[in-house]
Amino acid sequence: MKKIAKFEKVSEEIFAQAWSDQFGSKEGAAEALERIPLPHRATSGSAGYDFALPYDLTLRPGETAKIPTGIRARIAEGWVLMIYPRSGLGFKYRLQLNNTVGVIDSDYYHSSNEGHIFIKITNNSNEDKILSLRAGDSFAQGVFTPFGIVEDDDADGIRDGGLGSTSAR
Repeated sequence: MKKIAKFEKVSEEIFAQAWSDQFGSKEGAAEALERIPLPHRATSGSAGYDFALPYDLTLRPGETAKIPTGIRARIAEGWVLMIYPRSGLGFKYRLQLNNTVGVIDSDYYHSSNEGHIFIKITNNSNEDKILSLRAGDSFAQGVFTPFGIVEDDDADGIRDGGLGSTSAR
């Protein structure tokens, strides 16, 4: 296997701001960031790196949560990190990412938010199933994938942010 990336935690300052946006206070952010494990594979044959929740979460059908993961990824050029819900949660609860698939580009790492990966999920259950997860439970997975570009590619923009920050055209 080719090693093409490294997971890191964002700074306490960046995480505390995201935590405050979520909960209205920075209280508890430092402790939550410390407890977050770096994404990891469960088995040697796994493609996906599991992302863990930084706090307890309950989602009723139709409810959505924007999760500050506390994680960033340094990715080699020519690779991308694709984010998906954990397969079992999708199967049991119809847990879905709001953007269907998260795309983390290699240049996101250098953004002013340190490349902090957020994952927005919705419990789209049509069977009235309530999703309850504890801090530390895996809820999403990331898969690294190589990509190519066209022969006459002329992209020269510089990223600073995510979630639509490069939609210049």
